[in-house]
Amino acid sequence: MSHLDPALVDVRTVAAHPLVSNGSTGSLRMVAPGAATAGRFGLVEYRVAPHSPGAEPHYHRTFSESFYVLSGQLTVYGAGEWQPLGPGDFVLVNEGGAHGFRNDGDEEAAFLILFAPGIARELFFAELAELRRSGRTLSPEEMTAFYARHDQAMVDP
Repeated sequence: MSHLDPALVDVRTVAAHPLVSNGSTGSLRMVAPGAATAGRFGLVEYRVAPHSPGAEPHYHRTFSESFYVLSGQLTVYGAGEWQPLGPGDFVLVNEGGAHGFRNDGDEEAAFLILFAPGIARELFFAELAELRRSGRTLSPEEMTAFYARHDQAMVDP
């Protein structure tokens, strides 16, 4: 009988990796950053307050993104329209697919975002959270550079 390598299992508890503020409208938790998955995928738990904006329509060139709704109502932009989703609903956005999300509901929306491959998307969320916490506003040129650095191209809905 072989002995299993305990280093092949990475347990990430909520206590050790709690939700952090993403400004006044939400919070997030890096459940499994690309650094912990050898770049295979990245998994984020995201929560958005009622009647709050999320991500305006955009696309990514180098990774896919999936959304799985845990609770509340998440309004997702896809296929050219906004549509409300509830617990158990799932969206797969392939590379180049325009998408966005917001919370139009009366309660907090909680959902998972899966990125594949697990590029360093956590840096995008960390920088964005810091900007929101600080109240600093980027100039249009700075915002364009920020999005370009994180493979995010904005689109008109």
